[in-house]
Amino acid sequence: MKKSGLGKKLAFYDNKPKNDEFLNAIENGLEKTQKEIPCKFLYDERGSKLFDKICTLDEYYPTRTELHIMHSNIDDIAHRLGDHVLLIEYGSGSSLKTRVLLDRLQNLSGYIPIDISGEHLLHTASEIKKQYPDLPVHPVCADYTGKYNLPEIVPPDARRVVYFPGSTIGNFHPEDAAEFLRTISTVIHNNGFLLIGVDLKKDPVILHRAYNDRQGVTALFNLNSLVRANRELGANFRTDLFKHYAFFNPTLGRVEMHLISLEDQKVHINGTTFAIAQGESIHTECSYKYSVNEFAELAKNAGLEVDRVWMDEDKMFSVQLLRAGL
Repeated sequence: MKKSGLGKKLAFYDNKPKNDEFLNAIENGLEKTQKEIPCKFLYDERGSKLFDKICTLDEYYPTRTELHIMHSNIDDIAHRLGDHVLLIEYGSGSSLKTRVLLDRLQNLSGYIPIDISGEHLLHTASEIKKQYPDLPVHPVCADYTGKYNLPEIVPPDARRVVYFPGSTIGNFHPEDAAEFLRTISTVIHNNGFLLIGVDLKKDPVILHRAYNDRQGVTALFNLNSLVRANRELGANFRTDLFKHYAFFNPTLGRVEMHLISLEDQKVHINGTTFAIAQGESIHTECSYKYSVNEFAELAKNAGLEVDRVWMDEDKMFSVQLLRAGL
């Protein structure tokens, strides 16, 4: 992992995935019967900014609901996490919710934000360092679902707490989510915790509005992997020939996002031509919704047990504290 200095107080660990990973994912995905592009490639600097805007929309309930849960229960959360915490955040983005923790946790050993968008991460980490000058901040640009090393910056007895806010765990298929949680259990060790946001099952009408906002910001976000492919890989996607389509799949218990081709077209990427028929879709994201019991069972299968669940009054969203199973 490359380390570069940012001033005298902030180091930036660059383990950003290479372009060939993006290229391979798109080429493999477009060859499938159900064409797909993994949702992690939505997040470059532009995509991260678009997602930040989505989080402010009236229709998009998760961010404000999770923030409400965090503010309402921060004393209990901080008490359970304890002192001398090394806070490791996966998919840190703008670290909006993280500040609730940073304001309340005592004697923090350090903060390691991990994000795939290096530019966005660097900006946010710099702002965090300005706001919390005594806090060791060590941003890591990486795909947190892949292989990378954490900076060795703290005493070995510091309690590791992985913070995974939002509803990002829902982007994993359940079997992949269980495997990902098993990996986290090896990171936090026996005395650590996972503090995670989990979106709950609810009225499909609410879900439809959340993923089909009136301003069309989610549509722009959904197209961003194609915009990236044109810019970074020399592809020739006509973004005006794709339409954002999101719906709740009740059988699988998930919201699906697709890009629908508006006409027969051919896309050229790295010397390969891909035919996309009118009405054919590229699957770009899924977001599974869980009941509290369903997620507890998923965690149990991954070797984690639920210590505490906090929810809003309407039970739209949950923040859950997990520890390694004894």
